[in-house]
Amino acid sequence: MEQLTQRLINFIMKISKKIFPEKIIKIEEKFFTVEIVLYVFFGILTTVINIGTFAILNKVFNVNENIANIFAILIAVLFAYFTNKDLVFHSKAENKKDKFTEFCKFILGRAFTMVIEYVGCAILFKFLPIPNIVSKCIITIVVIILNFFISKFFAFKK
Repeated sequence: MEQLTQRLINFIMKISKKIFPEKIIKIEEKFFTVEIVLYVFFGILTTVINIGTFAILNKVFNVNENIANIFAILIAVLFAYFTNKDLVFHSKAENKKDKFTEFCKFILGRAFTMVIEYVGCAILFKFLPIPNIVSKCIITIVVIILNFFISKFFAFKK
């Protein structure tokens, strides 16, 4: 997975060097790392799972939007843990105690952003005259950014 990702990055950078000025290239070099690209890829999948679960529960099964939101977040968090642990941040935890500690840190970080997501969505659902799914998407973008930093510097800190 990493080799394929690195090839994609190299290809994009090769094209970028022909198109963009040096200042843009330097910015790209900082953000086009294997770790960030994989995080974005799995973050998109996590978001699709989150929003898809929410939409199915809320629209198909007529589950209250706040309850549907909680279930959507929980399912997305579990998916994110396994993909981040193994494929993005390459967990170095070897024994059960370290793995448990890492899992708890991940869950603690996600619990923090889950509260932000829940409260943010509840506020937007109630006070903004926009569709629930748009509110959910707005808050999800904020949460994705927060989750990267929490995972990198707290949960899977090397």
